[in-house]
Amino acid sequence: MTPGRSAATAFGAAAAVGVGVLAWGVLVERTAFTVRHEMLPILRPGSRPLTILQLSDLHMAPWQRSKQDFVRSLVRYEPDLIVDTGDDLGHRDGLVGIRRAYEPFAGIPGVFVHGSNDYFGPVFKNPLRYFTGPSKRPGHAERLDTGALDRFLVNDLGWLNLTHTARALATRGHLLELFGTADAHRGWDRLDALPGAIEAMRESVDADGESVVRLGVTHAPYRRVLDAFATQGADLILAGHTHGGQVRLPGLSALVTNCDIPRSQAQGLSVWRAARHSALLNVSAGLGTSIFAPVRVACPPEAVVLTLVPVGYP
Repeated sequence: MTPGRSAATAFGAAAAVGVGVLAWGVLVERTAFTVRHEMLPILRPGSRPLTILQLSDLHMAPWQRSKQDFVRSLVRYEPDLIVDTGDDLGHRDGLVGIRRAYEPFAGIPGVFVHGSNDYFGPVFKNPLRYFTGPSKRPGHAERLDTGALDRFLVNDLGWLNLTHTARALATRGHLLELFGTADAHRGWDRLDALPGAIEAMRESVDADGESVVRLGVTHAPYRRVLDAFATQGADLILAGHTHGGQVRLPGLSALVTNCDIPRSQAQGLSVWRAARHSALLNVSAGLGTSIFAPVRVACPPEAVVLTLVPVGYP
């Protein structure tokens, strides 16, 4: 075989592999919904376990029935708290799908923050630009009805909006101190508002006799947000946004994070340290993709079930 023919054969084989991987990512893995389970021994000894269901980055379009069915099925875990870390919407009519997906959780305590895609609809972009640095919002993006989403989450489901505020919630013998901020990926975070909000929240509740658990909730896990949460005493920080890298090489960490955290922390449970403070950090790979980039490779969509147990739990 001549060198030219060998090179052409090798190129053809590589192209065939590339097409196969793309087909897998679009047709199979993108809807291979999974549940990741984590056990966190952070509660006071003798406390009851606490189950948190984290949902993130659904990027919902109304026709995505399999995703909606999967989310609905998660009620079987009987969560004590739902934490929605944003980017629920992925289409101008995405709320239709969100209503159907979240309806079984009505009445279960929950909290949420938004990502930028809950405000602006998706637009087509060169997918290769995703690997060149954090994305930017195009100037022609469609404005979505965030108010309608808020009304559904707050009025219909009974969830608490944590945007730039702190709230207390008592459940199963625990007092949860919950605080959050808006999407740091767009520079909307108001970290200066957190200390006052947290102090006001703590002055308004009586934690006597209850196990106190402090949760920081954000969409995009930028370093400045994680540092602020850890400094404010968070035991656990929950975030999304990264999609876990979305397209990965098997066995390796994310190629990109779409923010400024280390690639090794773009998905999963880790420890975030800020000066003399530290907190557990869970970053969800999320359940969706943009309708204009419907592919996942070596990074299946996930919901996360976090079981908080007492320190020293066997």
